[in-house]
Amino acid sequence: MEKTATTPTSSTSPLNWLTTTVGRILISLIVPIVTFLVLWQGFIFLRDSQAPKLVIVIVAIVWGVGGVAALYFVSNWLVEKLSVAWVQHLQPFVFVGPGLAILFWFLLFPTLRTLYLSFQGATGKGFVGFANYVFAFTDRIMLEAFRNNLLWMIFGTFFCVSLGLIIAVLADRSKYESVYKAIIFMPMAISFVGAGVIWKFVYTYKGEGAGIEEIGLLNAVIKAFGGAPQPWLQIPPWNNFLLIVIMVWLQTGFALVVISSAIKGIPSELLEAGRIDGANEFQIFFRIIIPTIQGTLLTVTTTILIFSLKLFDIVRVMTGGNNGTNVIANEFYLERFTYGNAGRASAIAIVLLVAVIPVMIYNLRQFRESRAF
Repeated sequence: MEKTATTPTSSTSPLNWLTTTVGRILISLIVPIVTFLVLWQGFIFLRDSQAPKLVIVIVAIVWGVGGVAALYFVSNWLVEKLSVAWVQHLQPFVFVGPGLAILFWFLLFPTLRTLYLSFQGATGKGFVGFANYVFAFTDRIMLEAFRNNLLWMIFGTFFCVSLGLIIAVLADRSKYESVYKAIIFMPMAISFVGAGVIWKFVYTYKGEGAGIEEIGLLNAVIKAFGGAPQPWLQIPPWNNFLLIVIMVWLQTGFALVVISSAIKGIPSELLEAGRIDGANEFQIFFRIIIPTIQGTLLTVTTTILIFSLKLFDIVRVMTGGNNGTNVIANEFYLERFTYGNAGRASAIAIVLLVAVIPVMIYNLRQFRESRAF
């Protein structure tokens, strides 16, 4: 009986492993590794060179940009020489490889290192078990920081999103919409440290005594109306709410711009249909606008929640965490750079990371669900 000739399929190819997950990961790592080695050797040569500094700077820029571009070009050219199926599987990973390497080196590796240090002593040596985590959840100052972060999350997020939503709806009905949005969004251009310095002059208290003139705006206004100046940032728990005002001032513009974009995406026919059916403006707001932009509201809310959890700059500049205003991130800073306790600081950082992760996962899940529609 005559046997029919068969051609080997792709499944029997000795290079078929390249299209597997392991192969793709290896390909995605080859490019950044080669890029790093080549550029590293080139920069070492430039570092030891006796050429003029200007020449070294120019050559370094050309070497860095040109070297990376050349490596990408060669890698892409090699991949394109393969079959169409392999190109479709491997080409994306050639370009995403450096991104994966950067994520590993600057995100995953430091996280693992911090997790390791969280089980070590103050100097980063000597296994202490869960002692640092016991401190994080039982120490009085840490419990105060948790409470304050909760205040920032609840009140700061609520007022940022609420004011952003209300202003977005009202500004959408005005012919000066761009002016209003520009004014409210302007604080977003100021750094958190700059905002803290500005508002510190608002809350400044010079003290009591003859001839003392208040330079703080709030105390100056109160004194002008016959009231007594107050040390606003030294009165717990109200000082926390005064600090939250700064966050609302900064983040309302962000919420306004994002929510306003979502509102403009609502079909005008839908709003007109509601008005024709006899719905008043409040019913249109709560039964049409809110449900339609619900995904955007959730995204803005979770984004500001994450910001509230990681908050550091405002508290550091305004009070340094004193007088009952401490937050988790500031306590991490104090433990690491003031008290020199690497173990406790790492444990606090891990606690903060664990607190942020559920919010991020929820945000990504909502984003995927909105993309599905």
